[in-house]
Amino acid sequence: MKQTFYKYQGTGNDFVMIDNRYLSFDKNDTKLIKSMCSRRFGIGADGLILLENHETLDFKMVYFNADGNESSMCGNGGRCIVAFAKFLGIIENRTSFEAIDGLHHAEIAKTTVRLQMQDVSHLEKFDSHVFLNTGSPHHVQMEDDLTQLDIKKIGSTIRYGAPYNEAGTNVNFVTKISDELFSVRTYERGVEDETLSCGTGVTAVALAMNHIGETNNNLITLNVQGGTLQVSFEKNGLSLGYKNIWLIGPAVQVFKGEI
Repeated sequence: MKQTFYKYQGTGNDFVMIDNRYLSFDKNDTKLIKSMCSRRFGIGADGLILLENHETLDFKMVYFNADGNESSMCGNGGRCIVAFAKFLGIIENRTSFEAIDGLHHAEIAKTTVRLQMQDVSHLEKFDSHVFLNTGSPHHVQMEDDLTQLDIKKIGSTIRYGAPYNEAGTNVNFVTKISDELFSVRTYERGVEDETLSCGTGVTAVALAMNHIGETNNNLITLNVQGGTLQVSFEKNGLSLGYKNIWLIGPAVQVFKGEI
């Protein structure tokens, strides 16, 4: 059986995108999803995303990591599915859709997608890092020089180490360039390697840097291996949390194919 797919990327974070409004794709076939994401034996991607119908919203996003398992929220994937929905004619310039972590709003202008992320009410500050959940769990730690780090080795050690253990976490390494500019490299669980970009990761970094006083700005630019993203946010009143969080950056269709 042939399956039509589209390849999308957002700052190098790439996804196999499938229109599953007629539920023709088997979501339980973990082996198939893993093989499609394989860079040696399949299409090659950091994850696979299904666009499905929703009763009241524009569509539903179902996201799988490259290991074939359904996963927590993917920020760049969320931006890419908005671009895909516009390509399919489902939406125009604004949308509301459901992902695994709930309702999201988004806006698209040409190739730039602004995705509203979930509010973040709890950040944990430790001596060496900050931990928070931006739809996916993230460990954020500052480093003097990102170029010298073995991201896969160090990231995997943290990802599987205490206190994360079996559930694991994504791991972000950050260098401050200025009050409004930071460089980020991310090890993603489920991919089990460094990715060129992570949307929930840069969101976590922006909030963490504000939380620990490395910046007072509420619009942060983040350089990743695959390009540049921005995150805007507001402090949530007198609490330590954040609201009105937006992830901003490009989302581009690369090609269409059959497998």
